Amino acid sequence: MVRVSSGIIQSFEEFSSHFVVPRNIDVWVPDSYNLKKRYPVLYMHDGQMLFDSSENWNHKEWMTDETMSSLIKADKIEECMVVGIWNTDHRHGEYLPRKPFETLSMAQQEAVYQSTRPGGEPLFNGKIVSDQYLMFIVSELKPFIDGRFSTLPDQPNTYIAGSSMGGLISLYALCEYPEVFRGAACLSTHWTGTFSADNNPLPEAFLQYLSSRLPAPEGHLLYMDHGTVGLDAMYGPVQEKADQIIRAKGYTDDHFLTKVFPGDDHVETAWSRRLPIAVEFLLKQQKSNNGA
Repeated sequence: MVRVSSGIIQSFEEFSSHFVVPRNIDVWVPDSYNLKKRYPVLYMHDGQMLFDSSENWNHKEWMTDETMSSLIKADKIEECMVVGIWNTDHRHGEYLPRKPFETLSMAQQEAVYQSTRPGGEPLFNGKIVSDQYLMFIVSELKPFIDGRFSTLPDQPNTYIAGSSMGGLISLYALCEYPEVFRGAACLSTHWTGTFSADNNPLPEAFLQYLSSRLPAPEGHLLYMDHGTVGLDAMYGPVQEKADQIIRAKGYTDDHFLTKVFPGDDHVETAWSRRLPIAVEFLLKQQKSNNGA
């Protein structure tokens, strides 16, 4: 049972899908939640890492409930719901963007599939199914949430966020479904896709995809960041190129925030410190747009 220190959480175990394997879903609402009001929704990946450290492998968490409640009480953002989508043992295949991957040669694709974790464990458990994962969110999960909870279901009130591979899939979601998601927060975006930057074709493929598919800035918001320690040490050069592409697409400071956090490692405690910055950037503008 997922526990939170603020707000109210409702969990749906083994939520089924026609597109991907079942997984748990946690829905967090603020303490003041009531059916007379409708709420924006922030969808977040790696749901078991968001609220309760006892539910995950490394006993660390994003402290998402504390962050949302604090920002709401300080009147920095409008009251908002969070939908935590748990990952599965197909995580890498669900989060790695398929369309840029498919621009690689067959030999390059096979090399990616053969990638391993630092300990030698295979990185992928099956094929890349990120398009199916997004279909699950957009055509199955979101209609369920909108039907079960008092949401503002339109694009100006729908956001998506994640870290590492979750940052990649959040960016991919914004590009593939700009009519569904207003904004994305991508923390420590895992541009390498694997655990090595050497002779790795994925970052360039991601950048080319971003250049061709990033939606117009009007009606969209994008937050990106990274640290400088651990896996995050690989991201700087690629993120700088991504920033240039995003700026060239017309994203100004009103639409885009990119930050570097020296000394931050690739870990939930770092992301929990940065989550308030990301959430406030996305939702403070939503707050003013709703006339609050």
